[in-house]
Amino acid sequence: MTPSTAPRRSRLVAASAAGMLALAGSVATSFPAGAAGPGCDSRNDNTVAKLLECVTLDGTMDHLKAFQAVADANGGTRASGTPGYDASADYVQARLEAAGYAVTRQAFEFPYYELVGTPTLVQTAPTARSFAYGSDFSDMSFSGAADVTGTAVAVDPATTTSGCEATDFAGLVDGDIALVRRGGCTFGTKAANAEASGASAVVIYNSGTPGNEGLINGTLGAPVGIPALFTTTAIGESLADATLSLSIDTVSGIRETENVFAELPGRTSGNVVMAGAHLDSVAVGPGINDNGSGSAALLEVAESIAKVKPANTVRFAWWGAEELGLIGSTYYVNSLSDAQIEDIALYLNFDMVASPNFARFIYDGDQSSFQPNFVVPEGSAQIEYVFEDFYESRDLFYEGTEFSGRSDYQAFALAGIPSGGLFTGAEGVMQPYQAEAYDGEAGVAYDPCYHQECDDIGNLDLDALDQNADAIAYSILTLAYTTRAVNGVTGQQVPGGTYAGDPEDREHRLAPGGGEGGGLEHDHDHDRGETA
Repeated sequence: MTPSTAPRRSRLVAASAAGMLALAGSVATSFPAGAAGPGCDSRNDNTVAKLLECVTLDGTMDHLKAFQAVADANGGTRASGTPGYDASADYVQARLEAAGYAVTRQAFEFPYYELVGTPTLVQTAPTARSFAYGSDFSDMSFSGAADVTGTAVAVDPATTTSGCEATDFAGLVDGDIALVRRGGCTFGTKAANAEASGASAVVIYNSGTPGNEGLINGTLGAPVGIPALFTTTAIGESLADATLSLSIDTVSGIRETENVFAELPGRTSGNVVMAGAHLDSVAVGPGINDNGSGSAALLEVAESIAKVKPANTVRFAWWGAEELGLIGSTYYVNSLSDAQIEDIALYLNFDMVASPNFARFIYDGDQSSFQPNFVVPEGSAQIEYVFEDFYESRDLFYEGTEFSGRSDYQAFALAGIPSGGLFTGAEGVMQPYQAEAYDGEAGVAYDPCYHQECDDIGNLDLDALDQNADAIAYSILTLAYTTRAVNGVTGQQVPGGTYAGDPEDREHRLAPGGGEGGGLEHDHDHDRGETA
């Protein structure tokens, strides 16, 4: 297991190799119990107090250990389109069925891409030069795989539409490496034209316009049959007529994966509260914080709430292919009829809820801290206030975070469905005021292992996980009984009450600290890269 880079402040979990191996062989059939209160396996947890007694850190960690075991048994990953994802979905389904749910799985296809090993790029003539992957050049997603040596031929370099037309490649002979400037059309168009011309590979370099000189993560959008690399303006312009040798190994194509759903029937079926978390990891790691944490906490809540008979139907979702561009959640929303969309009262999203250098971020439904580039649906502010009520009941500091479109709430919000949720930070750097408020480490990323191999079972803060599992439980139970503040549907009072009564009657207030909000626009980038 890769050592964690988490700050010393974090309560971290350790698991023995023997324990992980034992769990790996039984994740679909063994259901270890957390340290819940007496009777949690059989009672109706229909009050906040009873539900929070049964939603435990131990129970949530059982699920995360199972996800780690799945990754360990499947090449270190739980990415969609891999056996690790399928095993994760099987585990979630088995746990839900054991709790009494009828589980459905929605299959969909998606373009899959995986880089195997580290690509190389070397100039052999007229002078010898080696280029460093990650600083001098990068792979383009959906690149083909090959070992290639050839002459780099500049394709219409004087224009801003280099490589956008088949005729641009008229000077190439079979086996040449096409050297193409960025701009004028998509990278996919340039690569497809290069392949059709007989080029053995394509190297695309940045356009050189202000702000477009360096390296980017680019995507072709769909698989091509030749290697495709990207480099800087300076390097690209220097490669014309040089002899290049390059090597890249990739796996790409169209694969199938699934979303997983379970539904808790309410007294009415026409006012559905949805709660979701993406189940997939990135290809390079097990994804235990991103997003095993949200998936595990949601599963723990679903198990604990299974015997409740609320006013509103609750639909739980574990999304596939989120890391490849929010594909699973978008597919689901696009598959719904207008009437089915109308039936969804709201959507709650839980993505990365245990970052090792965590902050407590609530999606900014009232737009008091951020102004997103789309219309936030009416009712989203009231969802934000439910989470605020929970944190305030425990005297916990919290902040707003932007609806940046970088997680699975996006398709719901664009469909006009009120949305909200929690997040604890990704690549963004903790500010000094946050370090004081959260007992964190200023100048360090919220999750130093974001989208890396080290996002493993040691890459968690257990205080954040414990607090947020309870916040998730509180929000789901509260809204399962009434969504009146969100959409005007009354429902019924939560037995035993909530921390704030009816949020519709509260005064508007700002989330403290609202400024930075985690920086999802920069932190949580689920696009593989730019397309043009």
